[in-house]
This record gives sequence, C-alpha cells and structure tokens, in this order.
Amino acid sequence: MKRIAIDMDEVITNAGQRLLDFYNRDFNEEITIRDVHGTTLHTIRPHAKKHIIRYLSEPTFFRDLDVIEDSQEVIRELSEQYEIYIATAAMEFPTSFTEKYEWLREHFPFLSDMNFVFCGDKSIIHADYLIDDRSDNFKGFKGQGILFSAPHNLHEEGYLRVNSWKEAREYFLT
Repeated sequence: MKRIAIDMDEVITNAGQRLLDFYNRDFNEEITIRDVHGTTLHTIRPHAKKHIIRYLSEPTFFRDLDVIEDSQEVIRELSEQYEIYIATAAMEFPTSFTEKYEWLREHFPFLSDMNFVFCGDKSIIHADYLIDDRSDNFKGFKGQGILFSAPHNLHEEGYLRVNSWKEAREYFLT
C-alpha cells in the first residue's frame, strides 16, 4: 500500500485565518486572506513580525483551528486505499504538540495516532507522496511533493499542485 504524508497547517487546518483573526484583534485592522495572497502577514506587516510569531506559541492557538473544507471526507476515503500519515512541523513551536495532537484526535478520529508524525525536517518522512503548503518541505523528500494551495503560495510554480481536497481526491482516486 502506498503512503501519503499530509501536512497540518494550511492543508487540513486553517491556521492562516486564525493568525489574521489574532492580528486584526490586537492591531485593530481588517486584513483579509485576499490581502496576503502570494505573501505572508509578517511580510506585509514587518513591524509586527515578532508579535505575529508569538501567536504561534500561545497555548490555545493550534487547539481550535477550523478544518479545511472536505479534508476529513477525502482523507477518510484515501485511507481505504493508502496508508495516511499526518506529518506536522511541531519542533519550531514545541508548545503546539499537545494542541495539535488533541486537534487531530478530535477531527480525524479514524486515523491511528500512531500515524501522527511530529517533526522538524520533513525530509525524514518515508512516504510516496507529501501534500504540503510549503515547497521548501519537498527538499530532500524522496517521494512526490504535492503543493496544496494556500494564500502564501499562490504564485509558486514548478510543483504538482492541488487547489482543494476535491482535487486531491481526483488525483489519488481516479
């Protein structure tokens, strides 16, 4: 059975929107997802970079993230024909480990927690495919990288890309 490793943030969780919500609350702004197409929040607001990064270390940031549309249904379908692993970079923000684990157990209970991989460098992942929103995670990865569209990567080219979980279903199941 082939293996698919799937990133969490901006692939199955909507971390980007939550980051904007926190920023807009604290800085009394109304930045939208559209405002960060092709860039990042800390790039358009460099004066607040340290503050923005600090959000990711807050105890509840990762616990209550919204689920990306169709991800649960499609991943459940994929798990019938592929080994599914959730591979998330948790080492940069170690306080996120428990929150991410609890979030996965709540929203993806059909996956074994033995298939949750908390790592730093994703090149260590041994899978046939890696679905990720950050192309730099494909460096050193020996399988096929698949870029999952997210606001910050909309202008990146040169990668196999899926724009939604419905497209991922089509790619893997047809």
